[in-house]
Amino acid sequence: MDRQEILNRLMAFPYDRDEYWVITGSAMVMYGIKEHAGDIDLGCSVKMADLLESDGYLYGRTKDGNRWFKVGESIEIFESWLYGSTIKMEGFRVISLNGLIEMKEKIGREKDFKDIALIKSFLKVKEELYSGDLPQTR
Repeated sequence: MDRQEILNRLMAFPYDRDEYWVITGSAMVMYGIKEHAGDIDLGCSVKMADLLESDGYLYGRTKDGNRWFKVGESIEIFESWLYGSTIKMEGFRVISLNGLIEMKEKIGREKDFKDIALIKSFLKVKEELYSGDLPQTR
């Protein structure tokens, strides 16, 4: 799903936006690093995980013992999964890029290391744009 579809689904998501944050591939789409994500991955507070459980959502446990929920076909929610901080984007909390790098390093799959390279490239371009050190054109 593209950025607009992610936003549309999050706008329809009936939970408090301050209790969850966008992570992994869907965060990369929000930043414009990737065009599409297969689903929406969210981290959430213990309070929201308790609410999801009381609302009847089934859950599994991560290897850390935290709850993991599947909400519908496209949203996965992981209790207390956050590295670094979040920023607000379009009214939604999104993991910081440094936190996203740390998260991807911890997951450690081949695709995560490819994503880390994309994030670092994105940060380098952003830094060049804001530092005024643009390449000279003739």
